[in-house]
Amino acid sequence: MKKLLLVLVSFVLVLGLGACKKANEDIVFNWNIGADPATLDPSLNGASDGGDVINQTFEGLVREINGVVQPGIAESWEVSGDGRTVTFHLRESNWSDGTPLTADDFVYAWKRGMDPATASEYSWIWEYTNVVGANDAVYNGGSLDDVGITAIDDYTFEVQLINPTAYFVSLMAFYHFMPVKQSAVEAAGGEDGLWAKDPELVVSNGPFVLTEYNIGEGLVLERNPEYWNADVVGIDVIQGKFIDDESTAYAAYNAGDLDFIPSVPSAEVPILIAESDEFYVFPLLGTYYYSFNMDKDGDGVNEGYDQDGLFSNATLRTALSMSIDREAICEAAGAGQVPAAGFVPPGFLDNEGNDFFLTAGTYGVAADDSAYAAAVTLFAQAASELGMTVAALQAELETQELLYNTSEGHQMIAEMVQEMWASNLGFTMPLANQEWAVFQDTRSAGDFEIARGGWLTDYMDPSGLLSIFGSTNSYNDPNYYNAAFDTLLAESQATTDAAVHFDKLYAAQEMFIGDMPIIPIYHYTDTMLVKDYVEGWARSVLGSVDFSQATINK
Repeated sequence: MKKLLLVLVSFVLVLGLGACKKANEDIVFNWNIGADPATLDPSLNGASDGGDVINQTFEGLVREINGVVQPGIAESWEVSGDGRTVTFHLRESNWSDGTPLTADDFVYAWKRGMDPATASEYSWIWEYTNVVGANDAVYNGGSLDDVGITAIDDYTFEVQLINPTAYFVSLMAFYHFMPVKQSAVEAAGGEDGLWAKDPELVVSNGPFVLTEYNIGEGLVLERNPEYWNADVVGIDVIQGKFIDDESTAYAAYNAGDLDFIPSVPSAEVPILIAESDEFYVFPLLGTYYYSFNMDKDGDGVNEGYDQDGLFSNATLRTALSMSIDREAICEAAGAGQVPAAGFVPPGFLDNEGNDFFLTAGTYGVAADDSAYAAAVTLFAQAASELGMTVAALQAELETQELLYNTSEGHQMIAEMVQEMWASNLGFTMPLANQEWAVFQDTRSAGDFEIARGGWLTDYMDPSGLLSIFGSTNSYNDPNYYNAAFDTLLAESQATTDAAVHFDKLYAAQEMFIGDMPIIPIYHYTDTMLVKDYVEGWARSVLGSVDFSQATINK
């Protein structure tokens, strides 16, 4: 009997170790992040690659996993009867250095995010939180002391809103609202976010902590023993790689060097969909587009050809948009993308429960090639408006440039658009590509004619997309300035009537597409390739990946 018991115990131990890891051996997860993130500072980040890393190293008041808002640092919360006060009750938790995390840390981080001195490119989002005083602090020099956020005590955080905001709690999962530790920020000697990439300085509060960072190569994250929910974290070490070339990453995955890659070469998508159980496609609340630069002289005003160049002409912008077969591009991309006529994708319900995308319609923007003839007519009209012959306009467009960040997928789409314009409108626009970090700077500086853009919403409301084209928004890459559009956005936020809110947003998108400062191409899907032995991984409906409960079971 004793011998049988020993055998059974040994068998159970072997099974347990086999499912998890061998004794004294770390569970290591190999993840391709993609591009080298510009920053890992939650208050400063504005890109999905940085956001994915931040989602592993920090945690906000809540954590959204697979569409479900779950308690994070806030173990509970309540909303007042009038909807204007939200009170979060924080759990007792620690920073990765072992010091307590309190409501004061949220007060500091939030005020830092909205402080103009911080120069966060995401400070615009405070306008859409409806937090009392935030908009005044961000745009008008208002005092941060007047902002409606208060640490009632160490573990009670109260927020005052101008209007009831249905999406407010879910928005708190977004990285901009995550806490940062003041002493860690200040240890770097400035507000440039370098502390968050420095393993010697970084302090975080999420499932993992940064222990190594090699510029252009990769990073290492290790399990954070101080994380409040550390018992559910099943990975010890994340080896993150910065491989921006999809073919290179795909080859590394097939060689067994990577366990998770966020995208694959477009040519591989059809066979992976048909044959691979490791390939995932998710709908994604965002839009792929091209921005026209409508303010070449940089004076903050959309003017005419002499000041702002060819793309100041709305007829030309519309002709170029109508001369694109979006269905053909989606078919080539091959992962279920939806042709885009507007900017708001499927998935947002209005006050009557109708999908905003379907209700808004197409504004006359064709998904296929049926508008080609109209595009030719508009092109000739644009030439006349610009005081040119059609031949002269064609020649001038061949001096312009279509810019995209380095990627096989972006290159394929740019080449298809280039060919469509050549076939339909008679000019071949040169293409150019830049590495991600350079491209971001170029686009932000307005040093382009036409540039690729992409946007994923940060919260479950159409304003999360349309608002980036407000006149003062740092992500307004086309440099589109329309006071009437700004007013519609402002009125949509100011009202307490849901019907008015959506009426204003429908009107704003109609005005925006009528002006055509961008060319909408398609609404995203999210693709990823994940080894079948990676279990428990998740994602946000907004696109961020989540490894807080993942493990490896080989």
